[in-house]
Amino acid sequence: MLEATTPAARLASEDFGPVTPPKPEYRRWLIGTVAGWTAFLGFLLAMSWVFLALTRFIIWIGSLIPVDWGLSPAIGTILSLIMVLVMITSTLLTMADRKWSALMQDRVGPNRARFSIIPFLRDKPLHGIPHIMADVLKMLFKEDFIPEGAVPNRFLFNLAPLLAFAPAFMLFAVVPVSPELTFFGIRMQLQVARVDWGMLYVFALASIAVFGTALAGWTSNNKLALLGGLRASAQLVSYEVTLGLTLVGAFIVFGTLRLDTMTLLQGMAEPAIQVAASIANRAGDFLVRDDSLLFGWLPSWGAVFQPIGMVLFMVAAQAEIKRAPFDTPEGESEIIGYFLEYSGLKSGMFLIAEYAETVVVGGIVTSIFLGGYHIPWLEPTIVRTTEGWLGASGFAWLAVLQVFTFVVKMLSVVWVLMVVRWAFPRFRYDQIMRLGWKMMLPVALSNVVITGAVFLWAGREGLAWVGILEWIAILFFIGFSARAQPSAEAGNHTVTTH
Repeated sequence: MLEATTPAARLASEDFGPVTPPKPEYRRWLIGTVAGWTAFLGFLLAMSWVFLALTRFIIWIGSLIPVDWGLSPAIGTILSLIMVLVMITSTLLTMADRKWSALMQDRVGPNRARFSIIPFLRDKPLHGIPHIMADVLKMLFKEDFIPEGAVPNRFLFNLAPLLAFAPAFMLFAVVPVSPELTFFGIRMQLQVARVDWGMLYVFALASIAVFGTALAGWTSNNKLALLGGLRASAQLVSYEVTLGLTLVGAFIVFGTLRLDTMTLLQGMAEPAIQVAASIANRAGDFLVRDDSLLFGWLPSWGAVFQPIGMVLFMVAAQAEIKRAPFDTPEGESEIIGYFLEYSGLKSGMFLIAEYAETVVVGGIVTSIFLGGYHIPWLEPTIVRTTEGWLGASGFAWLAVLQVFTFVVKMLSVVWVLMVVRWAFPRFRYDQIMRLGWKMMLPVALSNVVITGAVFLWAGREGLAWVGILEWIAILFFIGFSARAQPSAEAGNHTVTTH
């Protein structure tokens, strides 16, 4: 009998007995998860109340001005939506994005900054929250450097960040966060502009961002920045075509371009074009019907009628806002990007514009495909309960629940975009162009043709059945791809022995 001569062989020959794996503490994990989500949702509910109270306060302050041109509701809505909801959410997303990337890469994430001036918080990382303040201060006080070659084009060099920053916030003007509601005696609607050409406004402003990226790359007098600007321009122009076609099916279903009307129609049963027109004339009425569910159980959301359109829109929007895996214009490991020569506040404007565009995409997807502020299955019961039991304060609670529902849906979409960013590697430039022109564009055109044909032949119920089949096909495709991936990787790493 041969003896084990190497340490590894001796270790393998020894009998250590049965190995008992450690028992995972599922109970502690479950309790912590439930407690964390409960605290997060409670925080969002409280912030929804504070948000509405702030809007009401701004409108009330405006009503005290002696000269009133009827602008106080509009100013209050603009300040609360654009400056509070979008700006604060975008700022917090910078930290959420970094923490999520750390979680997916098995890192701790940013935790070095401290509030040193506060004694009882001096040695506490606070989950990286001080880094938000540190980033803001860094961008405000860093030197505003202008490259030597950009001096003749100083005006255009300074204009480029504004062209990228301003449209990102102006896009949210047509997104309806709530219907026209009553909050402690003041009627207001959390939507800046209720216009018939709502989605045309979105497409028009989204195209303006192309000028910002192109100008930033051209006026920087840097070859890498110019390359990033050219990549961004080609990518944005290419995916704008698909982005518009993905929503044509939703326009066919709802018969309107108004985002507020689309959202209202997703809480009603059998809305036709005539109903949409009547709602557009009296958008202040909050309409809820018990028969607003398709087949008695399915919410009449845009995602039910247009699953392919929703998926294509989210992919095209990810490419439009230049987020990974479509971030070749600003590849950190390659060319840095079109904002290579920008520093300080101007660099921060490019950064915060990207997160603001992510929030806008979440708001648009929520309004068109996820029912907006509508609460599925429970909305008629909640309306009657708040009006019957709580009296006048019931309207306030109903308003808070509607804003809370919209914010939860919007953040869910933002989270999906964030997961996609950190789950996929960066595509090559030729792959992005091939995906947009040879794959997504034909599918979007086919979706428009199929939607129109089914809508004319079978109406909304027929579209709902087709949408259910499409969702089954999408889930089957995702599951099949996930199961086939390990075997494909195993085949690539097979070692042949002789």
